[in-house]
Amino acid sequence: KIKGMTNIPVAVLTNGSLLWRDEVRAALMAADLILPSLDAGDEEMFQYVNRPHRDISFERMITGLIDFVRVYPGAVWLEVFLLAGVTAIPSEIKKIDALLCKIRPERVQLNTATRPPAEEFAYAVSEDQMKGLKKLFSETVEMISRQVPAESPDLQTEQSTADIISLLKRRPCTLEGVSSGLAMQPGEALKHLDTLCREGSVTVVRTHDGVFYKTNGK
Repeated sequence: KIKGMTNIPVAVLTNGSLLWRDEVRAALMAADLILPSLDAGDEEMFQYVNRPHRDISFERMITGLIDFVRVYPGAVWLEVFLLAGVTAIPSEIKKIDALLCKIRPERVQLNTATRPPAEEFAYAVSEDQMKGLKKLFSETVEMISRQVPAESPDLQTEQSTADIISLLKRRPCTLEGVSSGLAMQPGEALKHLDTLCREGSVTVVRTHDGVFYKTNGK
């Protein structure tokens, strides 16, 4: 109906969860541009990040994306929404990249949080880290996120400490895991971790896999 009302190209934003349905694919065929999203590389991360309806299957959603791109005559620009310390880490990027190689959209656009998130774990990825993550993809990807204004040093320190605590509450991390997950320089991350250890908020745990930091559950 919209195509009959205007000559302006029609773009459709979608989470892509129902593209496996024949009727949904048919309804989108007349659009000029489809912009679906992919925020995870496997079922476990999909459940954690997207909190989908219980009837939505990650595997079926991916199959729907693959099948849709194959038959759709227009352009598909796929958004990959990354979260610091969650999906913005090399192991998760590798999983997402493997799916992108199967889906084969015309463009892949990297994005991250640019406003206060609904979930406490949804931290934005810094511009520098995003540039580094771009290099991990097999094909060319674009950055479309807009960075938030810089805060004062005191506010940055408070926020960095809060971010580390939030990350460690989810799982113990190495120094490398904290620095890469929160887009910090290792020296900066270590400074905050040392402070938290002295305060008793964080404990160092040594295992055969390395040195990990974890919260004390206070």
